[in-house]
Amino acid sequence: MSDLPPEFKQSDLYAAIKAGRDRFQRLGWILIGIGVLAILFPLVASIATKVLVGVVFLVAGGFTLHHAFWARDWGSAIWSGLSGFLQLAVGVYLAFFPLTGLVGLTFLVGLAFLVQGAMEMFIAFQHRPGKGWAWMGFSGLASLVLGVLLISGLPGTALWAIGLLMGLNALTTGISFVVLARSV
Repeated sequence: MSDLPPEFKQSDLYAAIKAGRDRFQRLGWILIGIGVLAILFPLVASIATKVLVGVVFLVAGGFTLHHAFWARDWGSAIWSGLSGFLQLAVGVYLAFFPLTGLVGLTFLVGLAFLVQGAMEMFIAFQHRPGKGWAWMGFSGLASLVLGVLLISGLPGTALWAIGLLMGLNALTTGISFVVLARSV
C-alpha cells in the first residue's frame, strides 16, 4: 500500500475501492472458484457458456420481434421481424441443444482470435521500434497461434476450448479483484 502514489490515495477511485473492499474481495473469490471449476470441467463450462449465449439470443430475438410487431407502420418492420425470428432460431439452437453448436461457437472464437492477432501484429509493426511494440507483436502472435490451434483442432477442441477460456478469464479476473481489494 505504501507504494501507491499520494495522488491516487486521494482520488475518488481509491475511496470507492476502499469503501467496497469486502465486495471486491468476495467477488474475486467467487470468480476464482468459478474459474477453477470451469478449468477442471471444461466441457460443462463450454456447454453452460453456449447455453448462456443462446439465452441472450432468445431475449434479443424476443425484443426485436416485439418491436417489429408494434412498429408495423415502419417501412423496415418486416426486416426487423425477420431478424427477430433469426435471433430466436439461433437462440433455440444454442440454448436447447447442448452439444450442437459448440463446434460453430469454437470456430467463431478461433476466427476472432485470428482477426485480433492480425490486427495486433499490424499495430505492432506500425509502432516499431517504439516502446512496447514487441509485447503487442507477441500478443498478436499468441492470438494467431491460438486461433489456428482452435480451428485446426476442430471438432475436438470444441469439447474443452470455450470452457477453458472462460475459466481462465474468470480466474484471472477474480485474482485481479482480490489483489485490487488488498491494495487499499
